[in-house]
Amino acid sequence: MDASFWHAKWEKSEIAFHQEDVNPLLLDHFGALSLPAGSRVFVPLCGKTRDILWLLQSGYRVVGAELSRLAVEQLFAEMDLAPSITQAGPLTHFAAEDIDIYVGDIFELSAAQLGQVDAVYDRAALVALPATMRQRYADHLAAITGRARQLLIAYDYDQSLQNGPPFAVGADEVRSLYEPYFQVTLLASVEIVGGLRGKCPATEHVWLLR
Repeated sequence: MDASFWHAKWEKSEIAFHQEDVNPLLLDHFGALSLPAGSRVFVPLCGKTRDILWLLQSGYRVVGAELSRLAVEQLFAEMDLAPSITQAGPLTHFAAEDIDIYVGDIFELSAAQLGQVDAVYDRAALVALPATMRQRYADHLAAITGRARQLLIAYDYDQSLQNGPPFAVGADEVRSLYEPYFQVTLLASVEIVGGLRGKCPATEHVWLLR
């Protein structure tokens, strides 16, 4: 799976992964991060998620990373914000009050560019990556965020019944990826009503990484 896969998804508006409403698991469990107002939250592979607007309206600052420039342009348009756009090495930096989004390959995003991160909210990043990329991603995220605490949402289902993304990332893999850096706690498990895409039973697990 390469960058062209995701660019094509956005260009064709094949974005079933995009939720029209704020993720209910974010609403239910974000408080577990114990963040004071004004904290800066990193949202990797953010797309144009409405979760970002919720974070901003809740008094947090947001920094994101996204491969698709089209997704980021739509994000700012839908929030009715006019960003300043500058080049940051191989990445493009979209910025407005309390929000910074870096467009490009997340593996080219450095700690210096990212700046202060108080917490990470990962709803759709880890599960968007094939198994061969997930360890590199977990290591990179820990490095560039200074091991900032994380709220992670992952799917678990029988991968043989359906191709990803989103990919199945079970409890054993989550612990293998993150326990070198964090204390890993399962906060909740929620069955997806009707299954994943209506094709197979699936569960969303909410993890706190501290």
